[in-house]
Amino acid sequence: MESNVTEPESFWQFLQEMDPVWTTTVLLVPCVVVLTAGLFYLYSTVVGLLSKTSVRNKVVVITDALSGLGKECADVFHKGGARLILCGKSWEKLEELEDDLANASDPTLTFPSKLVLLDFGDMDSLPDVISEILECYGCLDIVILNSSLKVKAPVQSVSLEMDKLLMDNNYFGPATLAKGLLPSMICRRTGHLLLVNSIQGKLAMPFRTAYSASKHAVQAFFDSLRSEVEEYGISVSTINHTFISASIEEAETPSKSICSLLYSKKPLGITPEEAATEIVKTLSNKRKEVLIAPSLPKMAVYARSFFPNVFFAVMAAGVKHAEASENM
Repeated sequence: MESNVTEPESFWQFLQEMDPVWTTTVLLVPCVVVLTAGLFYLYSTVVGLLSKTSVRNKVVVITDALSGLGKECADVFHKGGARLILCGKSWEKLEELEDDLANASDPTLTFPSKLVLLDFGDMDSLPDVISEILECYGCLDIVILNSSLKVKAPVQSVSLEMDKLLMDNNYFGPATLAKGLLPSMICRRTGHLLLVNSIQGKLAMPFRTAYSASKHAVQAFFDSLRSEVEEYGISVSTINHTFISASIEEAETPSKSICSLLYSKKPLGITPEEAATEIVKTLSNKRKEVLIAPSLPKMAVYARSFFPNVFFAVMAAGVKHAEASENM
């Protein structure tokens, strides 16, 4: 015989026959999960809004506004009401960026961007650049040091001139700029220097001898500087990332060699949008050090400190694996 009891009636009858404790659990657990997810989403939204409004009316310098990360930061800060000083090597591209920002925002709620030519490869120009930056608004609140020059090659094939160029772009340039802008911050007893650095400021990778050296140098400079300027109310933050991709598709490209898993591509890399979000959060909560990396690169950082021989063995194996793949 066919039953006349419908499915909903069978379900509720089943619940009634169950132990009251189990019935309560079955009904409450999904509600708790949904409520927790909703509260977490609301909290993330509120924190995001507060973080973006934290730059309103602040004078923000971006040393490489023409990079993918620089453009994303410029867009976020501009919409957040910051007074931007955009730096880069090309005046035409800076003007294009300025126009894009102006066209994509409400002019009654934002400020026109100031433009400054900056090339860390030309160290002789930095005194004039520093003066020009300070003249834009007479003061500054935030400096995003995101410029970088990369070279990948066997050590014997990299010239001394290239070594010096890497050190100028990745260490001497940012350090000189920070030293030139610091007196203004010290006088006002406020300011925030944020260095966007590679994870290779903590890990030395094969075929990147001079690059890793420059990243270690600039990391140490700002780590040391942090303690010196804290008494003046100046914050120093460093953000170390594995790899900033140009797009989500590029970020999700799988890696091939063993050692490249530590620094090259997603799932170990991040997009400019993700990096910019982390920068905004760091400026808001003033965290001193942030490592944007999944578990494997983080484990490598700790392994380098506590198990150096194991780390060196893995790096050497990665080099041999890469050479074997190329010869196949």
